[in-house]
Amino acid sequence: MKAFLEPFLPSPRIVLEDGLYRLVEGPRSIGKVRSFHGNFAVLVRAYAYILRCGSDGLRAASERAVLNSNYLRKRLVPTYDMPFEELRKHEFVVSAKRLKDERGITAMDIAKRLLDHGSMAPTVYFPALVEEALMIEPTETETKETLDRFADNILRIAEEDPEVVKASPHNTSVRRVDEVRAAKDLVLSYLQLKRRLAKDLGGMKVKDDGKSCSFCATLIGTDGQ
Repeated sequence: MKAFLEPFLPSPRIVLEDGLYRLVEGPRSIGKVRSFHGNFAVLVRAYAYILRCGSDGLRAASERAVLNSNYLRKRLVPTYDMPFEELRKHEFVVSAKRLKDERGITAMDIAKRLLDHGSMAPTVYFPALVEEALMIEPTETETKETLDRFADNILRIAEEDPEVVKASPHNTSVRRVDEVRAAKDLVLSYLQLKRRLAKDLGGMKVKDDGKSCSFCATLIGTDGQ
């Protein structure tokens, strides 16, 4: 830490003076840090963005986000069904229900296959009232080039071999995980993970050659074979 930041450290601080420890609270300290401060860093970034943009910049960013969203919407419909037809704002929802009924491709399959094509997967299955929902929010930061690339990828997926799509992702370091098990069988700490892997390293297979995950083996001190 730089010396000039010391006066702003959270308080109280423990200092050693004349062989004794005591608590001090500096007049320029940011104060006490507690868990209820929550997403403080996120709020600081958001506030900095607001100040940097100013009122004109925020309006321009909002207009760009709405334009990007509706441009993508126009490109994806009618390949994907649009449950809400009116003009959308910064995000929109399409449904893959017809693809599921006709070709067996679900919203989750599409999201996983997008990873193979180098695109970030959108939110899936939300809102719950839309079957096979894909919520797409391009934001104001995307260029027309990146919007077209995403649109081309998701449209291409609708025409691909269903078996290839349903088995995706193929090009990522980790293949499709079990989301249901992940939600029900929580591992929330390093120690929990280490105990789990030590108990059942054989279940952590990542390749068809039968070898275990090398990271997992390193973590618990085995040879990974």
